Amino acid sequence: MLKKLVFFTSIALIFLAFCLLLYAQPEKSTEKGSYSIFFMDQKVGYEEYSWQADEDGYVLSVKGRLTKPVRMEITRLYIRMNKSFIPTRFEFKGSVSGVSQEISSNLVGGRAENVVRVAGQEQQTVVKIKRDAFLLPNPVFSPYMAITKKFRCSIQAPLELSAYIIPQMESPFTLEPDEETPCALIMTLGPTQVELVTDESGILKAVNIPSQNLRITRDR
Repeated sequence: MLKKLVFFTSIALIFLAFCLLLYAQPEKSTEKGSYSIFFMDQKVGYEEYSWQADEDGYVLSVKGRLTKPVRMEITRLYIRMNKSFIPTRFEFKGSVSGVSQEISSNLVGGRAENVVRVAGQEQQTVVKIKRDAFLLPNPVFSPYMAITKKFRCSIQAPLELSAYIIPQMESPFTLEPDEETPCALIMTLGPTQVELVTDESGILKAVNIPSQNLRITRDR
């Protein structure tokens, strides 16, 4: 009887340890989707993305194509962020206006070390930016989801933030809630106003840039 009790107790302890181990594992999840891009109400491109959460933070991967207002092919775009949505690594491979480009960047403590290869020529630059600046490569739209993932529908008052239009320049912007549309954020970046439509989970539903006649909508 004692041996049976010890045996079943051991099994129960092993099962409990297994459950605790599973509970302690970092949560991993992946969100996938695609966007249609419209210029002057004509579909001119698409982006397919994968947003993955892991023990280190988040990874955004994008591929796609654009024909207007700029001809662009995205073979691979990769942004690694920590758990505070601060970017630490950026990679791009594709073409702009038919010219092949590759960009790789390491970002640490407000310092961006960039290597840019265009048509066989390589250029290295070091740029000082705000440590928590969002990466917004132009003209790619999926990276705006880092903003909606971070703030979702929680903004009550305007925020002063910063975007690094990698690899060219850093620009401050204001982010505030749209009083007329639930879960919509108004981003004012210089003379340009961008509407980001999201939901409670931070999924980027749409991007609207009226001054540039651009509208981006999530397909699925």
